[in-house]
Amino acid sequence: MDLVASLPAFVVAVVLISASPGPAMALIFRRAALRGFTGAVPTVLGLEAGLYVWALCAAGGLAALVAASEVAFVVLRVIGGLFLLYLGVKAWRTAWRSRGAEVTPEVVEEALARSTRGWWTAFGEGIVVMLANPKAAVFMIAFYPQFVPSNRPLFATTALLALAQVAIETALYLTLAAAVGRAGAWFRRPVIRRRLEAVSGAVLIALGLRVATSTH
Repeated sequence: MDLVASLPAFVVAVVLISASPGPAMALIFRRAALRGFTGAVPTVLGLEAGLYVWALCAAGGLAALVAASEVAFVVLRVIGGLFLLYLGVKAWRTAWRSRGAEVTPEVVEEALARSTRGWWTAFGEGIVVMLANPKAAVFMIAFYPQFVPSNRPLFATTALLALAQVAIETALYLTLAAAVGRAGAWFRRPVIRRRLEAVSGAVLIALGLRVATSTH
């Protein structure tokens, strides 16, 4: 199998995988809706940094060990599930606390413009969500070998393919964030914001329960 010849199939597979609903999509949509395009950028970058780490782990054999170890798999899925539950409950608390509060769009915009701490928080959330998902390890060890020719070095080729996947996913997710962010003023209206926090919280909690109870 030639690497160049397999690239179209690889790109199609990455696009289909990226478009499937999951924790990454939920995080990006919520962040873009509530904080606009720029607010979603660190979430996207964090998710993709986590994905690239898993890809390198798969190339180096570490991901296979995680997938094969029942203890490691359980620990990761519990951590990942609990973190998503934490994000979901946090969204619910935000929605509850804002009930009856006089929160104008101007106040919201001013709060969202504060310091870079929020940037690193969103980046960290993206990394944790991706790295604490054991399904990512299982996916990596099954996905990349299909596109690595037998006459090419496994680690270097996987790292290259992973860079391509990161580039494709980043473009797709930033496009999604831009589209959602265009309606940001509507999403950040106090009533809509509360409802979005409540709904996104429910989605994150459901995803957390699914991750925590998932099996190989």
